[in-house]
Formats: sequence, C-alpha cells, structure tokens
Amino acid sequence: MAHHFARGLLVLTALGLSGCMAFSPDGGMATVSDLTSQDVAFVRTAEGAEAVNATVRRLLARTLTTETAVQIALLNNKGLQATYNELALAETELVEQSLPPNPVFSISRIAGNGASEIERQVVGDILALATLPFRSDIARDRFRQAQLRAALATLRLAADVRRAYVRAVAGNDMVALLTDAKATAESTAQLAVKLGETGSINKLDQAREQVFYAETTADLATARQAATSARERLARLMGLWDGGLDFRLPDQLPPLPRRPQALPSIEADAVAHRIDLQIARLELTALAKSLNLTEATRFVTLLDLAGISRRTQDPEGPPFRERGFDVQFQIPIFDGGEVRVRQAAETYNLAFNRLTERAVNVRSEARDAYRVYRSSYDIASHYQREILPLRKIITEEMQLRFSSMQVDIFALLTEARQRLASLRGAIDAKQKFFLAQSDLQTAVNGGGTPGSGGDTSTTVAAAAPADGGH
Repeated sequence: MAHHFARGLLVLTALGLSGCMAFSPDGGMATVSDLTSQDVAFVRTAEGAEAVNATVRRLLARTLTTETAVQIALLNNKGLQATYNELALAETELVEQSLPPNPVFSISRIAGNGASEIERQVVGDILALATLPFRSDIARDRFRQAQLRAALATLRLAADVRRAYVRAVAGNDMVALLTDAKATAESTAQLAVKLGETGSINKLDQAREQVFYAETTADLATARQAATSARERLARLMGLWDGGLDFRLPDQLPPLPRRPQALPSIEADAVAHRIDLQIARLELTALAKSLNLTEATRFVTLLDLAGISRRTQDPEGPPFRERGFDVQFQIPIFDGGEVRVRQAAETYNLAFNRLTERAVNVRSEARDAYRVYRSSYDIASHYQREILPLRKIITEEMQLRFSSMQVDIFALLTEARQRLASLRGAIDAKQKFFLAQSDLQTAVNGGGTPGSGGDTSTTVAAAAPADGGH
C-alpha cells in the first residue's frame, strides 16, 4: 500500500507541476506599460541602470517639457522602482502558489539488544494538492492586483510631476514679472524721494510710492521662495541629485489650447478606466473565490496521508518487512469552520461596500474635475482675450497722454500698478488651468486624489491702491 501511495503521490505531484506558473521575462511590466501608456523601466541590473542614467542625462541636456520631466521621473524615481520590486515579489507569490506541496520523506532507525527497526515514510498534504487549482487562481488575481497597483503608482507619480512642473514654471514666470516690477518701483520710489525734497509732492504721495516698492520687494521674496520650493519638489519627484539639479525650465507656461476638451461621457469613462476601481473589482473577485474555497474546506483544514514502509531485523528470526499508511486530519468537534466562513463572508461584504462607495465617489470626482477644468479654462482665456488686451490699450493711451502732459507721472504709475495686478492674475489663472488639466486626467485614469490647487497659487499679496494712488 505504501508503495502504491508513494507512486500515486508522485503522479499527482507531476500533474500539478504540469499546470504550474513560471517567472515571466519582464516581471509583469508589459501590463503596467499598457495600462499607463507610458515608457516604464524596471531597473534590475547594472547594465539597465547605466542605460537609464544615459537616457536621463540626454533628457536633462535640453530644456524640460512636461512630458520629458515625466519620462525622467518614471525612469529615475527610486520610490517607483521600489513599487516595481513589490510587483516582482507578487510574482514570486504567484509562482509559489502554483506549485504543488513538496512531499516529505522521513527515515528512522531504532536498535537495541541485537534487534533493529528501520522505518521510512513519504508524507503528502492531500488537501493542499486538491485545492492547488483554486489557490493558484486566487494568486493569479492577486498578481493582477499587484500589476494594477504598480500602474496606479506610475500614474500617481506622472500626475505629481505634471503638477510640480506647472508650479515650478509658473513660479519662474512670477519671479520674472515681479523682478521687473521691483526695478520700476525702486526707480519710482527714488524719484518720489527727490521730488519730496524739492516740495513737488506731499508726504502722502511720497509714502504711497515707497510702500509700493516695499510691498513689491516682499512679494518678490515670497515668489522666489515658492519657485525654489516648487523646483525642489520637481527635482525630488524626478529622483535628481548632485549634477542633475541644474536642469533648465522654460520661462513661462505654454499657451492655452484653442478650445477645451469636450467630455460628455466623463463619468462612464472614469468608471471604466479608473485603475483603483479595477483593483477593487479584482479584490472582490479574489475574495469571492476565497469564500468559496473556505466554504468547501470548512470541515477539513488538515489532511496528511503518509505511506509507511518498516523493516525489522530480529536476531532470533529472519528479518521481515511491514507496510501501511497513516492519515492525519482535524476533527471538527469545537470549530466546525463557522468562524472562518463568517470571517470570509464579512470580508467579502466589506470589500463590496467599499467598491460601491468608491464607484460613487469616482463619478462625483470626475464631474467636479471637469467643471473645474472648464471654469479654469474660461477664466484663463478671459484674461488672455479680454483683460490683458484692454490693459495694453490703457497703458498705451496713458503713455500718450503723459507725453502730451494731459496726465502726471502719478496717474501713469497708478495704471502700472493695476496692470501688474492683471498680469499676476493672468499667470495665476493659467497655472490653475494646467493644474486642473492634470487633475482631469487623474480623475479619469486614476493616480491619486486630484489636488485642490487652492493653497498652491503663485499669487502673493498684491492689489492696486483702492483710491487710485493719487
């Protein structure tokens, strides 16, 4: 019997091996690339690291665009590489769960008073072997979840880089504008001091020009600090250090698109494409399979079958051999599996409710992201089409009237302050639009909760004098 059992156990093991998984050549990264539509790289060798470094150096040699900054981050960010390591670990779990349990062989020898006994056993976990297809199927779903989590981390990093890039470039634009404004305000303040010494202007007008210069100086310092912090965050996300920190950014954000995107089915698109929803759906599927397996094995959680071969040597007689088998299983006297079944059922219900809640939130996030996108486009476009052209006309007319001595220098300076406020508002509106555009992509594809942007504006305290300045 033991001989037949051992042979049968080997046959079952061989059949299990015929359906086991093997490690994929890319570690599941092809799926991540397809889901994110990005060029991703999992660096596992020194040659791969050198190739990535060469690509990063080549991209840093020219002025960065949004997409080149994203590409550098996806290649060079070590936190993302750690996420890909987790994906590789998930694949090892998949391969492990697809392998049948190893049989255990034991041999023992007992001797005394000239007699000896040798016993050999081959022990196999029959329950683990019988449930192998189910466990392998569940592990396959878990690996698919790990791929989706890696894709989600990739999208999250790309979205963070886009937002950081927008803030860094908008910060540079604001610094350049305020630098010019400070130079003008400084000249005006010096002129006001000289005119005050001659008695040409009173103390009130002189103080107005001096406080404008002081406020512009403070605003410039604030803008520089914000631009520096935004640049540092972009460098962190791109994984740059030492020599890579001198990367170049454009002076200003690109122009607005000619027309905004029309997304009439954005809610359906978000529900269909959001990776976090796909992860939740797979979790629910895996839990359902796990619940079925738990119910199927609720009464038996341990079933070991051992084939025994024993040879006894007795000095008073010829040696003889004994064969048999040993079965071990749990007796469900106190625990009939109700606890495990209840735990599995409640875990499934919890995941179902979380998935439903997430689906409701995704639809709301998509609607809100699109509304913010459209409104920010309208505001930024209004600045570009209406406010700035009108400010340009006013500036030109005021200069003509100043040349013909119809207005004095203070009226011209007051208009310059108001124009500065409009230019700053235009920069801030354009920044908010590009941030909203990034948040819209996030709302449809996933990658984290869209950023509010309300506390990251490049606008610092600035306004034209309420009384006209003169």
